[in-house]
Amino acid sequence: MRLLVIIAIVALIWLVGLFAFADRVRGLTPAEEPARADAIVALTGPSSERVNAAIRLLEQGKGQRVLISGVNREVRRRELRELTPGSSRLFNCCVDLGFEAEDTVGNAQEIAAWARAKGYDDLIVVTSDYHMPRSLVEIRGALPGVRLTPYAVSTPSLDNARWWRAAVTARRMTLEYMKYLVALGREGVERVTRDRPAAAPVDEKAPA
Repeated sequence: MRLLVIIAIVALIWLVGLFAFADRVRGLTPAEEPARADAIVALTGPSSERVNAAIRLLEQGKGQRVLISGVNREVRRRELRELTPGSSRLFNCCVDLGFEAEDTVGNAQEIAAWARAKGYDDLIVVTSDYHMPRSLVEIRGALPGVRLTPYAVSTPSLDNARWWRAAVTARRMTLEYMKYLVALGREGVERVTRDRPAAAPVDEKAPA
């Protein structure tokens, strides 16, 4: 009986967390006008809207450069430029492509390496609304101390307050929530490991 009560409490906490997460996602759009930062990073996804949003911010002078992280290795720079509206001059001079990342953890590592190489410590992060919370956790873990401003791209199917009634949207939100919890847990463990003081060296010559 006690075990069933514990399971029920854990399930309730998980469910409340899921709906809180969904409310946070829905509150990220429409994105507020960001203040100017050092640079802009876009995490690639199912559509080109994330990249388009990043290029628009670049045109508005919101950052010096853009990194598009997680570009498919088969995509050529010219092909990507043709898919995005805006100035070809800006795209040619001020947009960097990252081909190494294959998932959000890889995006964070790619963004961290790029930002350190450029000396940037203030970034605008562009990705889909449902993907934003996890992306921020991963990037902060890979690049501690850097200021991150979210600029979320809306996912129309998730705008409905009753997202949980449709199997497709319920699955997407739930899956992303689970991934977010995993990212939080991993970051928490890594933080504890980083902050733990190193053991004092043992002096082998000291008398017993």
